[in-house]
Amino acid sequence: MTRYLPPIVLVLLALAPLWLKDPYLLNALITGGIFTIGAISLNLLLGYTGQLSLGHIAFFGIGAYASALTTLGFDVGLFGDIRIVHAGWHPFAGLLVAILVSGACGYVVGRLSFRVRGAYFVIVTICFAEVVRLVALNWIELTQGPLALTSIPQMKIGFPGLGEMTLRTKAQNYYLMLAVATLAYVVVARLVGSRFGRAMRGLKENEQLAMSVGVNATRTLTVAAAISAAIAGAAGSLYAHYFRIIDPDVFLFAYTVTMVIMVVSGGKGALAGPVIGGLIFGTLPVALRPYMAPEAQWIVYGAVLIAILFVMPRGIAPYLDDWFAGRAAARSSAPVAKPQLEGQS
Repeated sequence: MTRYLPPIVLVLLALAPLWLKDPYLLNALITGGIFTIGAISLNLLLGYTGQLSLGHIAFFGIGAYASALTTLGFDVGLFGDIRIVHAGWHPFAGLLVAILVSGACGYVVGRLSFRVRGAYFVIVTICFAEVVRLVALNWIELTQGPLALTSIPQMKIGFPGLGEMTLRTKAQNYYLMLAVATLAYVVVARLVGSRFGRAMRGLKENEQLAMSVGVNATRTLTVAAAISAAIAGAAGSLYAHYFRIIDPDVFLFAYTVTMVIMVVSGGKGALAGPVIGGLIFGTLPVALRPYMAPEAQWIVYGAVLIAILFVMPRGIAPYLDDWFAGRAAARSSAPVAKPQLEGQS
């Protein structure tokens, strides 16, 4: 039954700007949607390969800075009199550069860390995220450091023969976010359903057995990390062009925790899991804000998470799938009443 949830949710979300007139709530949906894209990318690693990336926000932030700098342009010195001068490109080119740069960083991190198993990948991703944050904080000539990169151009979409459109309104940015989220979902779904996806799941369930039938564990995990990082970079690009300002705080560990919560609560290893978790924990703080103080909001936030994991340890999506499957099995096994013939008592 849960296979019908994504199209239903997609239709409902596509209609949201038509009835949701409050710009504050629409802004919350955009922000939550951007981090949901990050959660979809994290689910590819955590849910299908069993590898936890606690520095996943690094790829998100790299995508944000790469897209912003590609669009704004820069003039930075490297060695002596050698300088690199880049004129600003189209914002859509910034999105593509963010995907490529983040994917390349994910590949390098995976290549270095997946040669050793255990918690090595977790440690490497945490260290990588902190190193990238320090670079963004201290390379002031390039990133402006704590002063932040400002006046980042808004995203533009071109149509052949019709010119291009600058996405200025929240509704326009919302539909861009929804389009990228849908594309990320489809990419992950196609990847998981392919032979490569079966190799990922095999490594998660029994690595030694998967390797014995010819699965190259290091290559498979490295490619998965690169694709996951590329999707996170796309989310970071949307973040930069929507808010139009970024600083080193984009690498905060709390953002990684938010993505992990979305994946685990929705159901890791389920395609709809990050979407469901993102809808709940991306909008819950906004829904609670008018009714309680910030401290109470976080208490309720944690209580909801604990309740979900206590009642549904595997997450919401697997629980719904099992529930609907049980209902279907009960209906199919129910005895069918025989029609009584006329005259029988």
